[in-house]
Amino acid sequence: MRSGTGAGRGRRAALAAALGVVLATGTTLADPAAAQPSPDPAHSRHADDGRHQGPDQDRDQDRDRRDGGDDDGGKDGKAGGRGDGGQQRRDDRHRSVPVRGPVLAAGDAADSKAPTGGGLRTALGDTVQDRALGTLNFAVADAATGEFLFGSQENVPATPASTTKLATAVAALALLPAEHRIATTVVRGAAPGEITLVGGGDPTLTALPADQVRIGGAPVDRDSAPASMAELARRTAAALKAAGGTEVKLSYDTSLYSGPLLHHDHDAMNIAAVTPLMVDEGRIDPRSPDEAPARVFDPAGQAADSFAALLAAEGITVRGKPAQATAAAGATELARVESPTIGRLVERMLTTSDNTLAEAVARQAAIAAKQPASFEGAAKAVTGELAALGVPLDGVLLTDGSGLAKANLIPPVTLVKLLAAAAAPDHPELRPVITGLPVAGFSGTLVNRFSAKSGAGEAAGIVRAKTGTLQGVNTLAGTVVDADGRVLAFALMTRTDADPATARAAVDRIVAKIAACGC
Repeated sequence: MRSGTGAGRGRRAALAAALGVVLATGTTLADPAAAQPSPDPAHSRHADDGRHQGPDQDRDQDRDRRDGGDDDGGKDGKAGGRGDGGQQRRDDRHRSVPVRGPVLAAGDAADSKAPTGGGLRTALGDTVQDRALGTLNFAVADAATGEFLFGSQENVPATPASTTKLATAVAALALLPAEHRIATTVVRGAAPGEITLVGGGDPTLTALPADQVRIGGAPVDRDSAPASMAELARRTAAALKAAGGTEVKLSYDTSLYSGPLLHHDHDAMNIAAVTPLMVDEGRIDPRSPDEAPARVFDPAGQAADSFAALLAAEGITVRGKPAQATAAAGATELARVESPTIGRLVERMLTTSDNTLAEAVARQAAIAAKQPASFEGAAKAVTGELAALGVPLDGVLLTDGSGLAKANLIPPVTLVKLLAAAAAPDHPELRPVITGLPVAGFSGTLVNRFSAKSGAGEAAGIVRAKTGTLQGVNTLAGTVVDADGRVLAFALMTRTDADPATARAAVDRIVAKIAACGC
């Protein structure tokens, strides 16, 4: 074992202890420069809105967690007490813990040494030969430098499932400014007394009261709270009344997106129809705790009907049924509401493995890259931006932003390079990729993994990783602090006929061995 290993283990123990405190208090671990409190939850400022989940579906949410919660917003929404002290605690919840970087610390190449390939080979031993893994492609890299350390078939493309969302997240954060929010607006129509509800691509827009909104089964905090359709109706009604009108004809505009509405593997549960206008991600029951809830056939029509009802509650009469139409260029804006920042959306997307949100984020990337806001355009935008970042793309094939598509292909080495880029100090804009990763045994799609029963319990709390599950496919890609305090990036991609729970436990044991490595 290398000299200095004991000190490294002490650093890792301190980091793991810090994570325990963070999880208990609901604070997000993040880079101090990258985790500033977001603005007011009303999201009332003008946003940059594009101008300045059947048996083969991804089952990350319903297979890997119950009510795991969002490691960004989930636990942060709990009451912080009364009076000024409670308010201060609430205000402090998204201030960063004074540790640096990916997983728990940024990792400094001068602080500790990366393990050797031979050391990793010895440490992993027979765990990579487990029959439950079937065909295993994997890669381990130094997160501080991006240097490949060890793997097998690391350059061979494999089905990524929901680890595709890492590519979507990195590209979107690289293309869009940190303050980017998605706006839903209401503009005046072509004729007097007509208004148009314009979808900007925010699937998290909600018709629920703020105290009923849940992400991953837990209440939201002020930074992750979605935009409110009721607030949009209030603002619209106020503008109409100020102009002397209380009766309107309502239309709605979904022209921002092009191409097919339905994902190739659409099942109306794991993913909604992909449209720029929807409320509560097109859920039939927005309060449903199901991880793959039933979705409406027409999310845009549902959103327009919801808006009309909310206008009526504000004293505005809506004539007839809302009809689809395209707003005139330059139409006067009456009101708007805005989503959380793109960083918060990415965190939510990764923590809960949200397919509908992933496709929306991919389309925001497409718009920023001046590509069509479609499945094809989004894939081009993502791969184009990854190439610009220097991420190796040999063998990469993307057909969606969520990873539901079985046609997607990504080699493990590309995934570890994505993670290393997100952890790099020269890319602070990518840090939400790291802070959004579920924490092993504690949050999101990893809440029920890395248990003592799986044989990987010692790695709980020191692994952050994105899961991926399709029929016969189990993937896991993320970061881990090894026994010497070094942050490593890993990607494990399996194709197997084994029981999914058994295969995932085998994957987790490999990661636990990486975490224990002082090699």
